[in-house]
Amino acid sequence: MSYLLKKIRSETAQQRPSSSQEEQAKHLQVNEVRDLLGELTEEMPTFLSDTTIRRFLRARNWSTEQATKGLKETVIWRREYRPDAISWEDIAEMEDEAKRTHVADYLDKNGRSVFVSHVPMKSKVSFKDQIKHLVYLLEYFATNSANEQDDYVVWLTDFRGWSISSTPFSVTRESMHIIQNYYPGLIAVAIPFDPPRIFESFWKIVKNFIQQNMKEKVKFVYASKPESMKIMEDLFDLDTLESSFGGRSTTTSFDINKYAEKMRRADKMRGASKNAKGYN
Repeated sequence: MSYLLKKIRSETAQQRPSSSQEEQAKHLQVNEVRDLLGELTEEMPTFLSDTTIRRFLRARNWSTEQATKGLKETVIWRREYRPDAISWEDIAEMEDEAKRTHVADYLDKNGRSVFVSHVPMKSKVSFKDQIKHLVYLLEYFATNSANEQDDYVVWLTDFRGWSISSTPFSVTRESMHIIQNYYPGLIAVAIPFDPPRIFESFWKIVKNFIQQNMKEKVKFVYASKPESMKIMEDLFDLDTLESSFGGRSTTTSFDINKYAEKMRRADKMRGASKNAKGYN
């Protein structure tokens, strides 16, 4: 498999490869990773889909060795953590946590899902439960992007009123570890919105454990800078974007009942609902 892949690369090195040739090479890489994973693909067939393998390859610069290593580590983590079994009913302080961090009810102009965080809102739950909620949402996004080839999620974080106590360093570090190592290639763009000047010192520390490909996706936006706000205009229909991010949506409150219903439906579809067959 490696020989055939190298042959294709060699044949196309002296000319601009067509999209079909690129896709053929990528397909071969997916198959090569699948071969390297061996029996693991039988243990977790739903997780180790072609889409997941492509996502890991893309996030690891199409290195079959690095993608395989990352997938094996993720399988070990999934065996222990069981992210696929977490349901809405398992989220502590559901309403408060959902207001802080949730799936938006709108998409960006490219049809990508939107992940909203309001970090200045103080969490009422433990570090462990905050991470559990994050994993629950990442699993939701990964499941709902199962047929997508490219990064599928736009991450909006409201930093207005932020302080060091708003975001414990331990939570930030563990969150980034999970996103980058167990759900790589899921985030397309990450937008810290209106961070105060004090955040600059925090960011200098945080960016040391953020991988380069993730750093490139971070776009700081400031409400007082028109050229900065153009990022939001390019990404979103401002009539649907919530006002806290510079949009013109007239929706003023978070409907927890409607949101809970959506998440319960998603739980059942992926088999995580406590009422779903096979839940444990």
